[in-house]
This record gives sequence, C-alpha cells and structure tokens, in this order.
Amino acid sequence: MTTSRTEETTDPALMRRVYGTFATGVTVISVGGDTPHAMTANSFSTVSLDPPLVLVCVGRDAFMHQALTGSGTFGISVLASGQEEAARYYADRRRPLGPQQFEFAEWQPGLQTGAPLLAGAAAHIECELWRSYDGGDHTIFLGRPRSMRRHADGEDDALIFLGGRFRRLDSAGVSS
Repeated sequence: MTTSRTEETTDPALMRRVYGTFATGVTVISVGGDTPHAMTANSFSTVSLDPPLVLVCVGRDAFMHQALTGSGTFGISVLASGQEEAARYYADRRRPLGPQQFEFAEWQPGLQTGAPLLAGAAAHIECELWRSYDGGDHTIFLGRPRSMRRHADGEDDALIFLGGRFRRLDSAGVSS
C-alpha cells in the first residue's frame, strides 16, 4: 500500500490529477430571470430519491454563486456526447454575461423555473433551491427537482469528463 505525506494533499496540481481519475458527467447549470446566467459544472450529483434531491457545487467567486443564491431556482442540462463545444463555452469566463451568452446555443425556458435549458441535452432537470452548505471555497447547493425529462436518442449519449479531458460514452465504452 502506498501512502503519501500530508503536505501532498494540499498540492492543487496533485489534487487535480487525483480527482481527475473519477469520471463525471458534464452539465450546464442555469438560472433565468432578469439576469440569466449559465455555467458548466461537473460537480453535479444525485443525492436522494425521498425526498428527491440533487446537488451542484459552485465556487464562491463564480458569478453563478450570486445568481443561484438570488434566483432560488435553477435548471440543469445534462450534456449529450455531441455538446463538448457548449461545455467549453459555458466554462469560459470570457463569454458575455446576461442574455447575450445564450445567443451561442439553442435553448428554451424551463416551464417550472424559466431557467434556460439547452437544446440537444441528454436530460433536463428543473429545481428549486432546497438548502445550501459551506463547502470550503465552494458552496454545496441542494436542489429539489420540480420537473425532469430524458431526451434519449441513444441509450449511451453522455458527455464525460475524465483525466482533464472531455470524452464520450458509447455502447463500446468510454472514448475520446
């Protein structure tokens, strides 16, 4: 068994490499309203079936942190394998803010929240903010789903993030 020194666990480069061994799905989190906003997030997870809960972690310095706190509702677009360009766009802090950022992709407002939901996504979930918790330099936002839809053109139509790279999940497994 290999052990590491305590100092290594605070090395950001090591943490990124180690955390990068865990494959995640890729989502775009969005809020509607007067100042709509979206961001790419792979720190999304289901939490509970009863009550139904999901979570997303957002950096305290991200514009989305304030937008989500102020909105009280949010949408989640679970990206399909062909949406790497959208993932990169909504991860870019240089993109325009406000409604202009949604000129990039086709979308529709969620019926429950008004949050922009990206067309072509594998699934959509609309949530009301249920609780939030301190998560160090992030906040852990728990959402209670109010609506959800799966748009399955194929059973394995997910965009994956693994090892610092976007990948696709197909019937043969994970590919680059």
